[in-house]
Amino acid sequence: MTGMIAAKGSPMKSNVPPVGREFLEPPSSFTGLRRADFSPHSVIPANRVIFKAFWDHGSTEGPQNQRASNLEIWTKTEPITFFIIRRFTHASAPATLMELFQSHDFNDRLPEALLDLLQQEPVVSHAYVVGGFVRDALLGEPSKDIDIEVFGTSYAKLASALERWGRVDQVGRSFGVIKLTLPGCKAIDFTIPRQDAKINPGHRGFSVQFSQNMTQQEAVTRRDFTINALFYDPRERYVMDCVNGLEDLSQKRLRVVDRTSFAEDPLRVLRAMQFASRFDLEIDAELLSLSQEMFPSFTELAKERICEEWLKWAAKSRRPSAGLEFLLRCRWIEHFPELSAIVDVPQDPEWHPEGDVFAHTCYCCDALSELPEWKCLPPGDRSVYLMATLLHDLGKATTTVEALRNGSLRVVSPGHEQVGGRWAKNFLARLGVPHAFHQRVIPLVANHMVHLHEPTDRAIRRLAYRLQPETIKGLCMVMKADSLGRPPKPKTIPESIRQLQKRSESLELEQAAPKNILQGRDLLRLGIKPGPKMGEILAKVFNAQLDGQITTRESAIAWAQSKKLIQ
Repeated sequence: MTGMIAAKGSPMKSNVPPVGREFLEPPSSFTGLRRADFSPHSVIPANRVIFKAFWDHGSTEGPQNQRASNLEIWTKTEPITFFIIRRFTHASAPATLMELFQSHDFNDRLPEALLDLLQQEPVVSHAYVVGGFVRDALLGEPSKDIDIEVFGTSYAKLASALERWGRVDQVGRSFGVIKLTLPGCKAIDFTIPRQDAKINPGHRGFSVQFSQNMTQQEAVTRRDFTINALFYDPRERYVMDCVNGLEDLSQKRLRVVDRTSFAEDPLRVLRAMQFASRFDLEIDAELLSLSQEMFPSFTELAKERICEEWLKWAAKSRRPSAGLEFLLRCRWIEHFPELSAIVDVPQDPEWHPEGDVFAHTCYCCDALSELPEWKCLPPGDRSVYLMATLLHDLGKATTTVEALRNGSLRVVSPGHEQVGGRWAKNFLARLGVPHAFHQRVIPLVANHMVHLHEPTDRAIRRLAYRLQPETIKGLCMVMKADSLGRPPKPKTIPESIRQLQKRSESLELEQAAPKNILQGRDLLRLGIKPGPKMGEILAKVFNAQLDGQITTRESAIAWAQSKKLIQ
């Protein structure tokens, strides 16, 4: 039994929390309750506009003492718990939630055409915005997708009604999904309530059952985490929570909705990884144990689905280490052997007091996510640099040894950056990332130690050339993270990185590789025909250009003539 708790005289768009007002009868959307179910003396507690209702089976008397932090209502229904919030939230919630509810209307986030539909179309009178949109709105984060779940109607009736408003695509019919494209809007997913049952391996091995009589409590069980199981009613402007997701969001806790449905899709473990990192969440004990039990089901996952979660992790993480540590604790890191290989690999305590290579990697990833220059990048670029940071020390798994250095026995990893480039290639191939992603990440891994060498003009030109399509600016970002990920050492950027960046800027090579001064068209004018000879000449001239022997087209031609390359 779900619905909205209404307060007497509470205007829909009031910016002042209603305090000390008696309850009226619930609106028609709150089916199943009667006026007699409410205590006649129930009031909204001062400074609280988040309500927690306990439905106690068979209770005939109300609570003896009404607590200041919530409002208790007793009925004769099955015991459930839910939260309802209207424009405001609990005073103990994070400041971001308080500020959002006090200054924003969720409807401002919805397209006007969609609001018109939801407020005027009778067939969707019991429609709710669900999932990530509600979570992101509560956190004040931008929302990419809008998903609508419609209760009390059939798929056919919903499709017929939506056709009156825009272009309808029933490509997701087997899962009860209708894509609606409204004027000036991207496609919006409309679904009818369903329950999924696993009958075969893989993400398509589900039996799906629909019911227009399904309640929110029943429908919500198919969702993965409580923070993704919130309903928002844009007509009445309230949020419904059947699973304590608001409390979990306030406590920064990641918790499953239903053990059975969660275990049916192993991808949800990787979703837990990226959500923990993305929103800086603590993993609930039940989620951890359930993920450990689901370890063998990893083999059901398609490469594309695994890749998508890793790329979300790389683009959206607020605390990347949260997800990585979760993978370690639930053992799923073993499904990524290149990463599991660096667990417990020692490092020299003088240079790396933070611990083993995996611990260092976690600190580095967090350090990168805190850099202002990383935060302001587009998601695609952020994912490249965080992935490069994740993989930058993979080579230490096979190159780490103890060796004498200046009379002392030290832990060293000679050549680990070059070996790491090959390991990074294997990891990225395992994920199936696009080739263009490969081309950017691998040179960053293979060159992340260059700042330890003298940054001569010649070295910088050759470095910029090796990195392309990446840049020295991007490499410096990864090297900064590498240097900052060594607590309790002071968080300082080595002067060698600053000098590399400064010299590359002066050469105008910080964000671009050198371009060939001598072009094929120049050789055509000199009578050189296209073919292997022309390619050989251009390659040798460009190599001399990288060495600094050539700076203009004229000097390039003169150099080629001096070497008898051009007659």
